[in-house]
Amino acid sequence: MKQLLLLLPIILWDGYFFLNYLLSLRKPHPTKEWEPKVSLIIPAYNEGRNILRAINAALKQDYTNLEVIVVDDGSEDETYERASSVSDSRLKVIRIEHRGKAGALNAGLMLASGDIIALTDADSFLERNALRELVRRFYSEEVLGVGGQVRVMGRSIPELIQDLEHLRIAMFRRAKELDDLSLAPGPISAFKREALEKIGGFVEDIVEDYATTKAVKEFGKVVYAPKARVWTEMPRTLRELWRQRKRWILGDIEKMGGGFTKDWGFMLLSDVIAILDVLLPPLLLFTNFWWVLLLWWGFEALTMLVSTAVEGGKFRNALLFPIILWFLAVFYLSLHLYGYGTKLSGKI
Repeated sequence: MKQLLLLLPIILWDGYFFLNYLLSLRKPHPTKEWEPKVSLIIPAYNEGRNILRAINAALKQDYTNLEVIVVDDGSEDETYERASSVSDSRLKVIRIEHRGKAGALNAGLMLASGDIIALTDADSFLERNALRELVRRFYSEEVLGVGGQVRVMGRSIPELIQDLEHLRIAMFRRAKELDDLSLAPGPISAFKREALEKIGGFVEDIVEDYATTKAVKEFGKVVYAPKARVWTEMPRTLRELWRQRKRWILGDIEKMGGGFTKDWGFMLLSDVIAILDVLLPPLLLFTNFWWVLLLWWGFEALTMLVSTAVEGGKFRNALLFPIILWFLAVFYLSLHLYGYGTKLSGKI
């Protein structure tokens, strides 16, 4: 019975977001049909292998009032040459000295003529309707930014894990962040030019997307566009994944504030649930309460089967989600403890 009581907080926590996700699917989110000029900026550093794929996806958008600006951020490979080989009147390609991603975005912003400034990454490709879906979510004057859904390419185990993780993120954003998005992700986001001008351009930071989102939200709303989707490359090994997420968590912790549903309170509460996610499966596996483990497995798999049916993906991967959830709980709990320790030591 104690094991069942340990399961209850997990079911209540995940069930709360799953219920809100289901409710969000029945409730239409506000949109507006308009077609302002969009400037899509693609910063690129040593992306010769990927840049043509990103450009072609951008130019094939079902959105006509568009310009595409590729900013070669001082690449040491053939990025600039390959980008410049594309002949299209809507495309501009420039080369700057290496300044980092935010610096490249701001260089592109100086050239942009659109009222909406959209972003994607050179190692990503937008689905054909992505820009239109982003623009539709600027449904009122107070909406200053929009973020879309990120999905992960690749077939390695770490890439599979990250794609399921982003499916989970898509569930959370539909459930709780449709009209108050905490992060407009770098691979697929858009901002009103006036909002970026108010904050002095994209924020120079190791997590420039999070920092820019927070700065823009000082003046208005940033919302989620669930039908705007991008496919991106992510770390292919666990070592690379740890390095990337360590950079993200340290950048996030530096800017976190208060509040139960946001920032510190939410993060600490999620870590309590993560501890239960880590401890409960082994505990149940080595006791006679295997039926509780099956109950947990079935519930978590069901939530992912539903989101897979809605958002897209492979159903067999969703059935494996409870195993991946356990790994993610261990991974992020370790990552957060590292972040807390770094914060308490005064290094950030």
